[in-house]
Amino acid sequence: MRALIQRVTKAAVHVDGAEIGAIGQGLLILICAMEGDDAAKSKALAAKISKLRIFTDDAGKMNKSLVDIGGAALVVSQFTLAADTSRGNRPGFSAAAKPDIGRALYEHFIEDMSALGVPTATGSFGADMAVSLTNDGPVTIWLDV
Repeated sequence: MRALIQRVTKAAVHVDGAEIGAIGQGLLILICAMEGDDAAKSKALAAKISKLRIFTDDAGKMNKSLVDIGGAALVVSQFTLAADTSRGNRPGFSAAAKPDIGRALYEHFIEDMSALGVPTATGSFGADMAVSLTNDGPVTIWLDV
């Protein structure tokens, strides 16, 4: 699975003008299930993200995890993270999991994050979403599992 995480002071997602998910301090997680991914990869990615020490401690060093600070996660499906731009000017997305598998793994990842004690808000799989955030740092990290 592939994720782009952004440390945020707040983030929200809207569909058709209505807010469907929002968080305060925590992580905006853009997530893409890749061809060949399974539930074990979802669980491993959730564990990695929840423990990643990218929040500052009292000394100003990135030493605390999402769990340590009691932060939340906003999880948004993002199949375009699978973009292949190696040929031409139009990206290809064949490396992304098929939609039914992608949806199942997206939902599994949300459950995995929640099971780790992380308050989790979500986008809407396959919807046209408007995502807003205040990037803290900025800290943005790409993860592949």
